[in-house]
Amino acid sequence: MTAVQAPADAARVTPGGVRRRRARRGRSAPWFFLAPALVLFVAFMLVPIVYAIWLSLQTYRISGGALLGARVRVFAGLENYVSALSDPALLSGLGHLGLYAVIAVPLTLGLALLFALLLDVPAARGTRFSRTAIFIPYAVPGVVAALLWGFLYLPGTSPFSAITEALGWGSIPFLQNPGIFASVANIAIWGGVGFNMIIIFTSLRGIPAEIYEAARLDGADERQIALSIKVPLVVPALVLTAIFSLIGALQLYGEPTTLKPMSSVISQTWVPLMTIYRDAFLTDDLPSAAALSVILALGTVVLSAVVLVITNRRTAGARS
Repeated sequence: MTAVQAPADAARVTPGGVRRRRARRGRSAPWFFLAPALVLFVAFMLVPIVYAIWLSLQTYRISGGALLGARVRVFAGLENYVSALSDPALLSGLGHLGLYAVIAVPLTLGLALLFALLLDVPAARGTRFSRTAIFIPYAVPGVVAALLWGFLYLPGTSPFSAITEALGWGSIPFLQNPGIFASVANIAIWGGVGFNMIIIFTSLRGIPAEIYEAARLDGADERQIALSIKVPLVVPALVLTAIFSLIGALQLYGEPTTLKPMSSVISQTWVPLMTIYRDAFLTDDLPSAAALSVILALGTVVLSAVVLVITNRRTAGARS
């Protein structure tokens, strides 16, 4: 039996068979390493998204009479989306969000770019300490930062109000209209500049030093190098940070929620995410909250895509 089987075994173990098995193992190896991430993505991202879309198409109806009837969930189509888009609270929240974004996004990106350019100057000293000091606020949790700044805003505990009152100017209305928008934006700027600065600074460090040397040989100073070479070459990093900042602006929730007990102008629906929280947990209307969540998510995707397309077109036009 051994003498008969040996040639068959030897025939199976051929160079071509070995290569095929190695090729199969090579093709399956990436999927093996990606499997944990794919499982987590499907379980905690894809499934919740599908469930939220399905839930947004439902609504609650009273079955069996108004007094003794039970509340049942029935299919409602686009009813929740129509109600959400016509809700005055949503329109007002989007207006508040727009004013906040107009203040927070440009200042965050501008300060991040300024700090990155200053740290990239060859004559700069203490760059490691400066990078760490600028980045540390990003490591502070948003709720903690909002509480910290909230006590700095309160007239009874604010050192700024104490100074202005001593000068006869009165207390600064940090937590009243229209100062509330600058107050909330300031918390986001304080915490977000460091993260964006690191991204831009890393992009600056990737620019070949020969370009700077050639510019200096042509007589360019550091300001000209920064404006004519560094800024155009870090446009991709600026686009990335702009998209991050826009997404963060649309997801504004922690700061106004934390400041709400300290201010009379912040309502329960001051921004869209606060409206979603109200519908989901205070009024127990999950379908409406799901519909508004889907609308906000689609708006985030569309706005990010528009920013990306516009920036790419301008970059392509400048290169041509």
